[in-house]
Amino acid sequence: MDEQDLLERIQSLVEEEHRLRDAAGSADDGGDSTARLARLEAQLDQCWDLLRQRRAKKDAGENPDEAEPRPISEVEGYRQ
Repeated sequence: MDEQDLLERIQSLVEEEHRLRDAAGSADDGGDSTARLARLEAQLDQCWDLLRQRRAKKDAGENPDEAEPRPISEVEGYRQ
């Protein structure tokens, strides 16, 4: 996945997140949207992490294509 593909994936996830948040107050779906939002947030964190890895490798003169997605459990454990 190159940087453009990654940015498009992030945009798609953000758009879905906004749709879910906008619809969250309109109906009770048994928690499905809450669970989906949690998965979306985790996927977004993973995508942003991969994008940062790719950019760091590029800045260091390394091949950005060697960046690998880290497990969500690892990415979610980062401190901000």
